[in-house]
Amino acid sequence: MSVFLRSEKLPLFAYFIGIIFIGSGLLSIPGAWDGDVPLSYLDALFTATSAVCVTGLITVDTASFTLFGQAVIMGLIQAGGLGILTFTTLFLLFPGNRISFRNRKLIRDYYLESVEAEPQAIIRTILLVTFGLEIVGALILYSQFDGVENRLFSAFFHAVSAFSNAGFSTFSTSLEGYARESVVLVTIAGLVIFGGLSFVVIHEVWDWAFRKRRRLSLHSKIVLLMTGGFLIAGTLAFYLMEGSRLIRQGGAGFAVANSFFLSVMPRTAGFNAIPVAGLSMESQIITVLFMFVGGAPGSIAGGVKVTTFFLILLIVFRGVDDRGQIRVGKRRLSAKSLSHANMFMLKAFFLLVAAIFSLSIFESELIAQGGTSFLEILFEAVSAFGTVGLSHGLTPYLSSGGKVVIILTMFAGRVGLVTMALRNPRRHVEHLVDYPKGEVLIG
Repeated sequence: MSVFLRSEKLPLFAYFIGIIFIGSGLLSIPGAWDGDVPLSYLDALFTATSAVCVTGLITVDTASFTLFGQAVIMGLIQAGGLGILTFTTLFLLFPGNRISFRNRKLIRDYYLESVEAEPQAIIRTILLVTFGLEIVGALILYSQFDGVENRLFSAFFHAVSAFSNAGFSTFSTSLEGYARESVVLVTIAGLVIFGGLSFVVIHEVWDWAFRKRRRLSLHSKIVLLMTGGFLIAGTLAFYLMEGSRLIRQGGAGFAVANSFFLSVMPRTAGFNAIPVAGLSMESQIITVLFMFVGGAPGSIAGGVKVTTFFLILLIVFRGVDDRGQIRVGKRRLSAKSLSHANMFMLKAFFLLVAAIFSLSIFESELIAQGGTSFLEILFEAVSAFGTVGLSHGLTPYLSSGGKVVIILTMFAGRVGLVTMALRNPRRHVEHLVDYPKGEVLIG
Protein backbone atom coordinates (compact mmCIF):
# COMPACT_ATOMS: atom_id res chain seq x y z
CA MET A 1 0.00 0.00 0.00
CA SER A 2 2.84 2.36 0.87
CA VAL A 3 4.37 1.73 -2.55
CA PHE A 4 1.11 2.75 -4.22
CA LEU A 5 0.82 5.89 -2.12
CA ARG A 6 4.32 6.96 -3.13
CA SER A 7 3.56 6.49 -6.80
CA GLU A 8 3.66 9.55 -9.02
CA LYS A 9 0.41 8.32 -10.55
CA LEU A 10 -1.61 8.82 -7.36
CA PRO A 11 -2.17 12.58 -7.92
CA LEU A 12 -3.77 11.79 -11.27
CA PHE A 13 -6.27 9.45 -9.59
CA ALA A 14 -6.89 11.97 -6.81
CA TYR A 15 -7.45 14.78 -9.32
CA PHE A 16 -10.07 12.91 -11.33
CA ILE A 17 -11.83 11.45 -8.30
CA GLY A 18 -11.92 14.86 -6.60
CA ILE A 19 -13.36 16.61 -9.66
CA ILE A 20 -15.95 13.86 -10.12
CA PHE A 21 -17.26 14.13 -6.56
CA ILE A 22 -17.25 17.94 -6.62
CA GLY A 23 -19.16 17.81 -9.90
CA SER A 24 -21.68 15.26 -8.65
CA GLY A 25 -22.28 17.45 -5.61
CA LEU A 26 -22.91 20.53 -7.75
CA LEU A 27 -25.25 18.60 -10.05
CA SER A 28 -27.20 17.42 -7.00
CA ILE A 29 -28.09 21.01 -6.09
CA PRO A 30 -31.80 21.62 -6.80
CA GLY A 31 -30.94 24.62 -8.97
CA ALA A 32 -29.00 22.40 -11.38
CA TRP A 33 -31.90 20.15 -12.38
CA ASP A 34 -35.19 20.96 -14.08
CA GLY A 35 -36.52 17.48 -14.85
CA ASP A 36 -39.97 16.10 -14.13
CA VAL A 37 -38.65 13.76 -11.42
CA PRO A 38 -35.91 14.42 -8.84
CA LEU A 39 -32.36 13.62 -9.90
CA SER A 40 -30.87 10.74 -7.89
CA TYR A 41 -27.32 11.04 -6.61
CA LEU A 42 -26.32 7.98 -8.64
CA ASP A 43 -27.45 9.71 -11.83
CA ALA A 44 -25.61 12.88 -10.78
CA LEU A 45 -22.48 10.81 -10.11
CA PHE A 46 -22.89 9.03 -13.45
CA THR A 47 -23.22 12.35 -15.30
CA ALA A 48 -20.22 13.86 -13.51
CA THR A 49 -18.06 10.79 -14.23
CA SER A 50 -19.12 10.76 -17.87
CA ALA A 51 -18.27 14.47 -18.18
CA VAL A 52 -14.90 14.33 -16.40
CA CYS A 53 -13.93 11.17 -18.29
CA VAL A 54 -15.12 12.93 -21.49
CA THR A 55 -17.37 10.03 -22.44
CA GLY A 56 -20.87 11.32 -23.17
CA LEU A 57 -22.97 8.39 -21.97
CA ILE A 58 -26.00 9.72 -20.09
CA THR A 59 -28.69 8.21 -17.89
CA VAL A 60 -30.73 11.44 -17.93
CA ASP A 61 -31.29 13.99 -20.69
CA THR A 62 -28.67 16.76 -20.57
CA ALA A 63 -31.35 19.17 -21.82
CA SER A 64 -33.20 18.61 -18.52
CA PHE A 65 -30.44 20.35 -16.57
CA THR A 66 -30.75 24.07 -15.96
CA LEU A 67 -28.31 26.52 -17.51
CA PHE A 68 -26.31 26.29 -14.27
CA GLY A 69 -26.29 22.50 -14.43
CA GLN A 70 -25.19 22.52 -18.06
CA ALA A 71 -22.45 25.03 -17.21
CA VAL A 72 -21.23 22.65 -14.49
CA ILE A 73 -21.16 19.80 -17.02
CA MET A 74 -19.21 21.97 -19.49
CA GLY A 75 -16.71 22.84 -16.76
CA LEU A 76 -16.29 19.17 -15.87
CA ILE A 77 -15.73 18.31 -19.53
CA GLN A 78 -13.08 21.01 -19.83
CA ALA A 79 -11.34 19.95 -16.63
CA GLY A 80 -11.41 16.30 -17.63
CA GLY A 81 -10.30 17.05 -21.16
CA LEU A 82 -7.23 18.93 -20.06
CA GLY A 83 -6.73 16.27 -17.40
CA ILE A 84 -3.21 16.03 -16.08
CA LEU A 85 -2.28 19.41 -17.60
CA THR A 86 -4.98 21.12 -15.55
CA PHE A 87 -3.64 19.44 -12.45
CA THR A 88 -0.06 20.46 -13.19
CA THR A 89 -1.08 24.02 -14.01
CA LEU A 90 -2.33 24.41 -10.44
CA PHE A 91 1.25 24.01 -9.26
CA LEU A 92 2.57 26.48 -11.83
CA LEU A 93 0.15 29.21 -10.80
CA PHE A 94 1.49 29.36 -7.25
CA PRO A 95 4.91 31.00 -6.68
CA GLY A 96 7.57 28.77 -5.21
CA ASN A 97 6.15 25.54 -6.55
CA ARG A 98 8.09 23.63 -9.15
CA ILE A 99 7.32 20.60 -11.24
CA SER A 100 9.08 17.65 -9.64
CA PHE A 101 11.13 15.22 -11.69
CA ARG A 102 8.42 12.58 -11.31
CA ASN A 103 5.63 14.94 -12.37
CA ARG A 104 7.71 16.08 -15.34
CA LYS A 105 8.14 12.45 -16.33
CA LEU A 106 4.39 11.92 -15.97
CA ILE A 107 3.64 14.82 -18.33
CA ARG A 108 6.44 13.85 -20.72
CA ASP A 109 5.20 10.27 -20.99
CA TYR A 110 1.60 11.35 -21.45
CA TYR A 111 1.90 14.53 -23.49
CA LEU A 112 5.26 15.93 -24.51
CA GLU A 113 8.85 14.83 -24.79
CA SER A 114 10.31 18.33 -24.33
CA VAL A 115 8.59 19.24 -21.09
CA GLU A 116 11.93 19.69 -19.28
CA ALA A 117 12.78 22.70 -21.43
CA GLU A 118 10.06 25.23 -20.61
CA PRO A 119 7.15 23.52 -18.85
CA GLN A 120 5.30 26.77 -18.15
CA ALA A 121 5.57 27.94 -21.75
CA ILE A 122 4.50 24.56 -23.09
CA ILE A 123 1.45 24.39 -20.85
CA ARG A 124 0.52 27.98 -21.73
CA THR A 125 0.74 27.02 -25.41
CA ILE A 126 -1.46 23.98 -24.86
CA LEU A 127 -4.07 26.06 -23.05
CA LEU A 128 -3.89 28.71 -25.80
CA VAL A 129 -4.42 26.09 -28.53
CA THR A 130 -7.28 24.50 -26.60
CA PHE A 131 -9.19 27.70 -25.92
CA GLY A 132 -8.35 29.16 -29.33
CA LEU A 133 -9.78 26.20 -31.25
CA GLU A 134 -12.81 26.05 -28.98
CA ILE A 135 -13.56 29.75 -29.51
CA VAL A 136 -13.23 29.45 -33.30
CA GLY A 137 -15.46 26.39 -33.29
CA ALA A 138 -18.01 28.09 -31.05
CA LEU A 139 -18.23 31.13 -33.34
CA ILE A 140 -18.87 28.92 -36.37
CA LEU A 141 -21.51 26.93 -34.51
CA TYR A 142 -23.11 30.15 -33.25
CA SER A 143 -23.68 31.22 -36.85
CA GLN A 144 -25.49 27.93 -37.53
CA PHE A 145 -27.60 27.61 -34.36
CA ASP A 146 -30.46 29.84 -35.48
CA GLY A 147 -33.43 29.77 -33.14
CA VAL A 148 -31.59 27.78 -30.45
CA GLU A 149 -32.31 28.81 -26.86
CA ASN A 150 -29.21 30.21 -25.13
CA ARG A 151 -27.57 30.24 -28.55
CA LEU A 152 -24.11 31.49 -27.53
CA PHE A 153 -23.86 29.15 -24.55
CA SER A 154 -25.01 26.19 -26.64
CA ALA A 155 -22.37 26.98 -29.27
CA PHE A 156 -19.59 27.07 -26.67
CA PHE A 157 -20.94 23.95 -24.95
CA HIS A 158 -20.78 21.93 -28.17
CA ALA A 159 -17.35 23.33 -29.10
CA VAL A 160 -15.88 22.38 -25.72
CA SER A 161 -17.60 19.00 -25.84
CA ALA A 162 -16.33 18.33 -29.37
CA PHE A 163 -12.70 19.35 -28.81
CA SER A 164 -12.67 17.39 -25.56
CA ASN A 165 -14.07 14.38 -27.44
CA ALA A 166 -16.91 14.23 -24.90
CA GLY A 167 -20.01 13.91 -27.07
CA PHE A 168 -22.32 15.74 -24.65
CA SER A 169 -25.06 17.79 -26.29
CA THR A 170 -27.66 20.19 -24.95
CA PHE A 171 -30.04 18.82 -27.59
CA SER A 172 -32.12 15.80 -26.55
CA THR A 173 -31.40 14.04 -29.86
CA SER A 174 -27.71 15.01 -30.02
CA LEU A 175 -27.01 16.37 -33.54
CA GLU A 176 -29.74 14.45 -35.35
CA GLY A 177 -31.48 17.77 -36.04
CA TYR A 178 -28.36 18.95 -37.91
CA ALA A 179 -27.77 15.85 -40.05
CA ARG A 180 -28.33 17.99 -43.16
CA GLU A 181 -26.16 20.89 -41.96
CA SER A 182 -22.72 20.16 -43.41
CA VAL A 183 -21.11 23.19 -41.73
CA VAL A 184 -22.14 21.94 -38.29
CA LEU A 185 -21.02 18.38 -39.02
CA VAL A 186 -17.64 19.43 -40.43
CA THR A 187 -17.01 21.89 -37.57
CA ILE A 188 -17.80 19.31 -34.90
CA ALA A 189 -15.79 16.65 -36.73
CA GLY A 190 -12.82 19.02 -37.13
CA LEU A 191 -12.75 19.81 -33.41
CA VAL A 192 -12.97 16.12 -32.57
CA ILE A 193 -10.08 15.29 -34.93
CA PHE A 194 -7.87 18.05 -33.49
CA GLY A 195 -8.70 16.93 -29.95
CA GLY A 196 -7.75 13.37 -30.84
CA LEU A 197 -4.39 14.17 -32.46
CA SER A 198 -2.49 15.18 -29.30
CA PHE A 199 -0.73 18.47 -28.71
CA VAL A 200 2.73 17.16 -29.54
CA VAL A 201 1.55 16.20 -33.04
CA ILE A 202 -0.20 19.54 -33.59
CA HIS A 203 2.93 21.35 -32.36
CA GLU A 204 5.24 19.36 -34.63
CA VAL A 205 3.01 19.77 -37.68
CA TRP A 206 2.80 23.53 -37.06
CA ASP A 207 6.60 23.84 -36.78
CA TRP A 208 7.13 21.65 -39.84
CA ALA A 209 4.57 23.45 -42.01
CA PHE A 210 5.05 27.09 -41.03
CA ARG A 211 8.40 27.43 -39.27
CA LYS A 212 10.41 24.81 -41.19
CA ARG A 213 12.24 24.01 -37.96
CA ARG A 214 12.37 20.24 -37.95
CA ARG A 215 11.13 17.05 -39.49
CA LEU A 216 8.16 15.21 -38.12
CA SER A 217 9.04 12.57 -35.55
CA LEU A 218 8.25 8.91 -36.15
CA HIS A 219 5.51 9.19 -33.52
CA SER A 220 3.77 12.05 -35.34
CA LYS A 221 4.08 10.29 -38.69
CA ILE A 222 2.44 7.16 -37.29
CA VAL A 223 -0.36 9.16 -35.64
CA LEU A 224 -1.10 11.10 -38.83
CA LEU A 225 -0.89 7.96 -40.98
CA MET A 226 -3.24 5.98 -38.75
CA THR A 227 -5.65 8.89 -38.24
CA GLY A 228 -5.88 9.54 -41.97
CA GLY A 229 -6.19 5.83 -42.66
CA PHE A 230 -9.04 5.39 -40.20
CA LEU A 231 -10.86 8.45 -41.54
CA ILE A 232 -10.57 7.42 -45.20
CA ALA A 233 -11.25 3.72 -44.64
CA GLY A 234 -14.08 4.50 -42.24
CA THR A 235 -15.76 6.97 -44.59
CA LEU A 236 -15.57 4.50 -47.48
CA ALA A 237 -16.81 1.60 -45.34
CA PHE A 238 -19.75 3.52 -43.90
CA TYR A 239 -20.64 4.87 -47.33
CA LEU A 240 -20.64 1.36 -48.80
CA MET A 241 -22.81 -0.01 -46.00
CA GLU A 242 -25.11 2.96 -45.34
CA GLY A 243 -24.79 5.02 -48.52
CA SER A 244 -27.86 3.78 -50.41
CA ARG A 245 -30.12 4.48 -47.44
CA LEU A 246 -28.53 7.88 -46.81
CA ILE A 247 -28.79 8.84 -50.49
CA ARG A 248 -32.52 8.09 -50.40
CA GLN A 249 -32.86 10.31 -47.33
CA GLY A 250 -30.92 13.33 -48.53
CA GLY A 251 -28.86 12.79 -51.67
CA ALA A 252 -25.20 12.01 -52.37
CA GLY A 253 -23.79 15.02 -50.48
CA PHE A 254 -25.83 14.08 -47.41
CA ALA A 255 -24.53 10.50 -47.66
CA VAL A 256 -20.87 11.53 -47.96
CA ALA A 257 -21.04 14.09 -45.11
CA ASN A 258 -22.71 11.65 -42.73
CA SER A 259 -20.42 8.76 -43.72
CA PHE A 260 -17.46 11.00 -42.85
CA PHE A 261 -19.15 12.03 -39.60
CA LEU A 262 -19.75 8.37 -38.74
CA SER A 263 -16.05 7.61 -39.27
CA VAL A 264 -14.95 10.43 -36.94
CA MET A 265 -17.30 10.07 -33.98
CA PRO A 266 -16.34 6.58 -32.73
CA ARG A 267 -12.79 7.92 -32.15
CA THR A 268 -13.89 8.96 -29.47
CA ALA A 269 -16.53 11.70 -29.35
CA GLY A 270 -19.99 10.17 -29.31
CA PHE A 271 -22.06 12.76 -31.15
CA ASN A 272 -24.56 11.20 -33.49
CA ALA A 273 -26.36 12.74 -36.44
CA ILE A 274 -27.89 9.37 -37.32
CA PRO A 275 -29.32 7.02 -34.63
CA VAL A 276 -26.83 4.27 -33.81
CA ALA A 277 -29.61 1.69 -33.54
CA GLY A 278 -30.49 2.35 -37.18
CA LEU A 279 -27.05 1.34 -38.46
CA SER A 280 -26.47 -2.03 -40.10
CA MET A 281 -24.79 -4.84 -38.16
CA GLU A 282 -21.61 -4.40 -40.23
CA SER A 283 -21.48 -0.68 -39.44
CA GLN A 284 -21.93 -1.36 -35.74
CA ILE A 285 -19.07 -3.87 -35.74
CA ILE A 286 -16.77 -1.32 -37.40
CA THR A 287 -17.93 1.27 -34.87
CA VAL A 288 -17.00 -1.06 -31.99
CA LEU A 289 -13.50 -1.51 -33.48
CA PHE A 290 -13.05 2.24 -33.90
CA MET A 291 -14.24 2.86 -30.32
CA PHE A 292 -11.73 0.34 -28.97
CA VAL A 293 -8.78 1.84 -30.88
CA GLY A 294 -9.53 5.51 -30.13
CA GLY A 295 -7.18 8.42 -30.85
CA ALA A 296 -3.55 9.38 -30.29
CA PRO A 297 -1.50 9.04 -27.08
CA GLY A 298 -1.41 12.25 -25.09
CA SER A 299 -4.60 13.48 -26.70
CA ILE A 300 -8.00 13.96 -25.13
CA ALA A 301 -9.30 10.88 -26.94
CA GLY A 302 -9.70 7.50 -25.26
CA GLY A 303 -9.20 3.94 -26.46
CA VAL A 304 -6.02 1.90 -26.65
CA LYS A 305 -4.63 4.52 -29.08
CA VAL A 306 -3.68 4.35 -32.74
CA THR A 307 0.05 3.89 -32.06
CA THR A 308 -0.61 0.79 -29.96
CA PHE A 309 -2.83 -0.60 -32.70
CA PHE A 310 -0.13 0.20 -35.28
CA LEU A 311 2.52 -1.68 -33.31
CA ILE A 312 0.23 -4.68 -32.84
CA LEU A 313 -0.41 -4.75 -36.61
CA LEU A 314 3.35 -4.69 -37.24
CA ILE A 315 3.93 -7.54 -34.80
CA VAL A 316 1.13 -9.63 -36.32
CA PHE A 317 1.83 -9.07 -40.02
CA ARG A 318 5.56 -8.33 -40.17
CA GLY A 319 7.00 -9.99 -37.08
CA VAL A 320 10.18 -9.10 -35.22
CA ASP A 321 13.78 -9.73 -36.26
CA ASP A 322 16.31 -11.85 -34.39
CA ARG A 323 16.89 -8.95 -31.97
CA GLY A 324 13.20 -8.65 -31.16
CA GLN A 325 12.91 -5.35 -33.06
CA ILE A 326 10.94 -4.06 -36.05
CA ARG A 327 12.21 -1.54 -38.61
CA VAL A 328 9.86 1.25 -39.67
CA GLY A 329 11.35 3.41 -42.40
CA LYS A 330 14.79 4.43 -41.17
CA ARG A 331 13.98 3.80 -37.52
CA ARG A 332 14.02 0.70 -35.36
CA LEU A 333 11.31 0.03 -32.81
CA SER A 334 12.86 -1.54 -29.74
CA ALA A 335 11.80 -4.82 -28.17
CA LYS A 336 10.83 -2.83 -25.07
CA SER A 337 8.34 -0.70 -27.05
CA LEU A 338 6.84 -3.77 -28.71
CA SER A 339 6.58 -5.60 -25.40
CA HIS A 340 4.97 -2.54 -23.82
CA ALA A 341 2.39 -2.38 -26.63
CA ASN A 342 1.59 -6.08 -26.20
CA MET A 343 1.15 -5.78 -22.43
CA PHE A 344 -0.91 -2.62 -22.75
CA MET A 345 -3.24 -4.20 -25.31
CA LEU A 346 -3.69 -7.35 -23.21
CA LYS A 347 -4.42 -5.37 -20.04
CA ALA A 348 -6.95 -3.24 -21.90
CA PHE A 349 -8.57 -6.35 -23.37
CA PHE A 350 -8.92 -8.03 -19.96
CA LEU A 351 -10.37 -4.85 -18.43
CA LEU A 352 -12.91 -4.68 -21.23
CA VAL A 353 -13.85 -8.36 -20.87
CA ALA A 354 -14.36 -7.81 -17.13
CA ALA A 355 -16.63 -4.84 -17.86
CA ILE A 356 -18.70 -6.79 -20.41
CA PHE A 357 -19.00 -9.78 -18.06
CA SER A 358 -20.02 -7.61 -15.08
CA LEU A 359 -22.55 -5.64 -17.10
CA SER A 360 -24.05 -8.87 -18.46
CA ILE A 361 -24.52 -10.17 -14.91
CA PHE A 362 -26.25 -7.03 -13.62
CA GLU A 363 -28.45 -6.75 -16.71
CA SER A 364 -29.25 -10.48 -17.01
CA GLU A 365 -32.91 -9.86 -16.17
CA LEU A 366 -33.18 -7.15 -18.83
CA ILE A 367 -31.57 -9.51 -21.36
CA ALA A 368 -33.95 -12.33 -20.39
CA GLN A 369 -36.95 -10.04 -20.90
CA GLY A 370 -35.73 -9.10 -24.37
CA GLY A 371 -35.07 -5.51 -23.31
CA THR A 372 -31.53 -5.65 -24.64
CA SER A 373 -29.10 -7.97 -26.40
CA PHE A 374 -25.49 -9.02 -26.03
CA LEU A 375 -24.51 -6.74 -28.93
CA GLU A 376 -26.02 -3.76 -27.10
CA ILE A 377 -24.22 -4.77 -23.89
CA LEU A 378 -20.96 -5.10 -25.83
CA PHE A 379 -21.53 -1.77 -27.56
CA GLU A 380 -22.27 -0.02 -24.24
CA ALA A 381 -19.20 -1.46 -22.50
CA VAL A 382 -16.80 -0.64 -25.35
CA SER A 383 -18.27 2.86 -25.61
CA ALA A 384 -17.67 3.44 -21.90
CA PHE A 385 -14.21 1.86 -21.97
CA GLY A 386 -13.16 3.92 -25.00
CA THR A 387 -14.76 7.05 -23.45
CA VAL A 388 -16.85 7.46 -26.61
CA GLY A 389 -20.47 7.97 -25.60
CA LEU A 390 -22.29 6.30 -28.48
CA SER A 391 -25.15 4.07 -27.36
CA HIS A 392 -28.14 2.07 -28.53
CA GLY A 393 -30.16 3.97 -25.93
CA LEU A 394 -29.55 1.35 -23.24
CA THR A 395 -27.88 3.66 -20.69
CA PRO A 396 -31.04 5.18 -19.09
CA TYR A 397 -32.49 1.70 -18.55
CA LEU A 398 -29.49 0.23 -16.74
CA SER A 399 -29.95 -1.08 -13.21
CA SER A 400 -28.13 0.61 -10.34
CA GLY A 401 -25.47 -2.11 -10.51
CA GLY A 402 -25.15 -1.64 -14.26
CA LYS A 403 -24.69 2.11 -13.82
CA VAL A 404 -21.92 1.51 -11.28
CA VAL A 405 -20.20 -0.88 -13.72
CA ILE A 406 -20.31 1.77 -16.46
CA ILE A 407 -19.04 4.44 -14.03
CA LEU A 408 -16.05 2.25 -13.15
CA THR A 409 -15.51 1.36 -16.81
CA MET A 410 -15.47 5.02 -17.85
CA PHE A 411 -13.00 5.82 -15.08
CA ALA A 412 -10.81 2.86 -16.05
CA GLY A 413 -10.97 3.87 -19.70
CA ARG A 414 -9.93 7.43 -18.96
CA VAL A 415 -7.53 7.18 -16.01
CA GLY A 416 -6.68 3.49 -15.87
CA LEU A 417 -5.42 3.31 -19.46
CA VAL A 418 -3.28 6.41 -18.97
CA THR A 419 -1.60 4.99 -15.87
CA MET A 420 -1.09 1.63 -17.58
CA ALA A 421 0.51 3.41 -20.53
CA LEU A 422 3.03 5.18 -18.30
CA ARG A 423 6.17 3.19 -17.76
CA ASN A 424 7.44 2.90 -14.22
CA PRO A 425 11.17 3.52 -14.01
CA ARG A 426 13.02 0.46 -12.79
CA ARG A 427 16.49 0.20 -11.38
CA HIS A 428 18.92 -1.82 -13.41
CA VAL A 429 19.67 -5.01 -11.52
CA GLU A 430 22.64 -7.16 -12.47
CA HIS A 431 21.59 -10.79 -12.31
CA LEU A 432 24.35 -13.00 -10.95
CA VAL A 433 22.46 -16.21 -11.66
CA ASP A 434 21.08 -17.19 -15.05
CA TYR A 435 18.93 -20.14 -16.00
CA PRO A 436 18.78 -22.44 -19.03
CA LYS A 437 16.50 -21.30 -21.82
CA GLY A 438 13.11 -23.02 -22.07
CA GLU A 439 10.90 -23.37 -25.14
CA VAL A 440 7.08 -23.39 -25.30
CA LEU A 441 5.07 -24.58 -28.30
CA ILE A 442 2.55 -22.04 -29.65
CA GLY A 443 -0.58 -22.84 -31.65
